[in-house]
Amino acid sequence: MMMKTKTNLLQGLNIYLVGLMGVGKTAVGKEIAQQLNYRFFDTDDLIIRVEGKAITDIFAQKGETYFRELETKVLQELSVCTRSVIATGGGIIMKKENWSFLQQGLVVWLDAKTDLIMERLAEDNTRPLLKTENPKQTLDDLWWKRRSRYAQSDLQISIERSQSPSEIASEVLMQIPEVIKQASDQ
Repeated sequence: MMMKTKTNLLQGLNIYLVGLMGVGKTAVGKEIAQQLNYRFFDTDDLIIRVEGKAITDIFAQKGETYFRELETKVLQELSVCTRSVIATGGGIIMKKENWSFLQQGLVVWLDAKTDLIMERLAEDNTRPLLKTENPKQTLDDLWWKRRSRYAQSDLQISIERSQSPSEIASEVLMQIPEVIKQASDQ
């Protein structure tokens, strides 16, 4: 019954998950979608499907600018959907145009310390932006560069090492009524 209330509160509004790579947007997004009976989309997965190649290959062959243009096109198409949870790429918030699409829904920033993210990504070699001499420093730099944009989200969830995707999803869902109430009071 409680989820039905949250679903009614959202009135079909999409939920967009933003945050650095490796923070758990996909895993948490799937949990939220399941609990709300919403559809789930991952912008990176859709780009991979459209291009027929891995993101590392897209970056290597066509560059980051091309990838970011694809990301915007995918986000634009998803923004017309309703009742969807959308996990976005970590850099999607850097393009002002993308904010116009994101703000049509509820934007949730999943935030974690970069040490935790580095632990999660230790065996992951699919992150083109971390193919540097010092991936930890690169991740720290990305966090500082993107932080003010992420902070424009409707809701910030700080993630701890011990939390499961299900627990994080529950925390997001618990805070939705307050966020929607604040928005309607303005």
